[in-house]
Amino acid sequence: MNDLAPLPASAPSSAPAPSSPLITAARLQVRLPQGQVLLPETTAQIHAGRVTALMGASGSGKTTLLRTLIGHLPPGAVVTGALDVLGRVPHQLPDGELRALRRTTVAYVGQDPGSALNPRMTARRLVAELAVDPGEEKVLELLAECRLPVGTGTADRRPSALSGGQQRRVALARALARNPRILLLDEPTAGLDRALRDEIAHLLRHLAISRNLAVVIATHDPGLADACAEHLIRLTPSTAPAPPSGTAAELPGTVADPHDAPAGDGLAAASIDAHFGHHRRPSPVLTDVAFTAPPGSAAAVIGPSGSGKTTLLRVLAGLHPHHSGHLTLDGRPLAARVQRRTREQRRRIQLVPQNPLATLNPRHTVGRQLARPLRLGPDAHRSLRPARVAELLALVELPADYADRYPGELSGGQRQRVSIARALAAAPDVLLCDEVTSALDADTAVGIMDLLTRLRTEQRMTLVVVSHEHHLVARYTDTVHLLDAGRITGSGPTARLLSV
Repeated sequence: MNDLAPLPASAPSSAPAPSSPLITAARLQVRLPQGQVLLPETTAQIHAGRVTALMGASGSGKTTLLRTLIGHLPPGAVVTGALDVLGRVPHQLPDGELRALRRTTVAYVGQDPGSALNPRMTARRLVAELAVDPGEEKVLELLAECRLPVGTGTADRRPSALSGGQQRRVALARALARNPRILLLDEPTAGLDRALRDEIAHLLRHLAISRNLAVVIATHDPGLADACAEHLIRLTPSTAPAPPSGTAAELPGTVADPHDAPAGDGLAAASIDAHFGHHRRPSPVLTDVAFTAPPGSAAAVIGPSGSGKTTLLRVLAGLHPHHSGHLTLDGRPLAARVQRRTREQRRRIQLVPQNPLATLNPRHTVGRQLARPLRLGPDAHRSLRPARVAELLALVELPADYADRYPGELSGGQRQRVSIARALAAAPDVLLCDEVTSALDADTAVGIMDLLTRLRTEQRMTLVVVSHEHHLVARYTDTVHLLDAGRITGSGPTARLLSV
């Protein structure tokens, strides 16, 4: 059973002694009707004025616990044990009362905050939309409090013009704009560099004390927990999924032997300038960037949050329209926009985004989502798709019966593997991975990188990885490109440019 425990004495402890808890859970468990346990039995008390950290391996129930506190559970989920949130039981509330609880008292920021931001609204308007005081001065104060650089025009950008880390901070400002009593954050520093992580940790401690706020964070990062949390709930999966039997199958069209792969120049970019916003008022994000990734190599792009790493991947994938420069694939010109690339070029370059929820439809099963890209293949007859889906799941080391599950029934690491399998359905030659380990615990992150390395070797696939986790970059990549403020400041062998 999972229980709350104090962190070591080194954790901050400047908050006053707690009064009655705002949240009480006793032997709380969540499972699906078919028996799968989403949250093992958990007992905890959560107080105002303190930060509580939820830690544990992927699949241990961290996100499920947060969602249970706001009554957001999969259809048919069975909840046992006792739960009290400000005198209420969220999953038993009528719809109107539950909406009021979420709107005014309990704020939740999920792993993919960008998906909850209206793409047509600026950061400033997104915060004002929910603010108790929507005045311009107060809104800018909230954005600045959440460490968003409002003096650079960031407040007037839309979500698509913000980095993943900036989107997280806008979502945090929106949550605080409601003046909640409880703040729930799922992996609040995923995809952020260490300096910004420490700033966010300090901010969370400040918010808990200054606002007498109960802050609950789900995190895989012990550094974040040590820096800001006073109490820890360590979750342990009740059972681990059985590994698939046999060896991973090989997809048609892929290359099993690296020596059989055709020679070529790989993926390259030269003189890339990219910006956000209208052409009359552009906001530069990349300036004169050059990039190369030879066939079969593993290249990393690293740099501070907001330096343009994700934008560079999107330029390579043909998904960022506002840029100039030259792109080539095996020495041949590559159109700037994916819509203007040939069918074969689109197949050969695939992007795995930072948040798998951004590409996985919560209403469709895993099998249906893996089968969809297979329909684009010339020989993917309907009768062959179930076998192909099973092959894809085996490639990413998931059991075949996961085809019948929905994304909400999977852990973060499992969703990431499904997202990778979806990209692999096209049998790509280049796989672009944006912070694919940022919201995963250390063991799961290593497992994902081991998987990508195996696939790279077996299929002679080029791997391009954006990451803040320098120890993984040092271990798994050949070359590294250092990006800072939109400019490449260094490129070369990983062992020479990066030491951890």
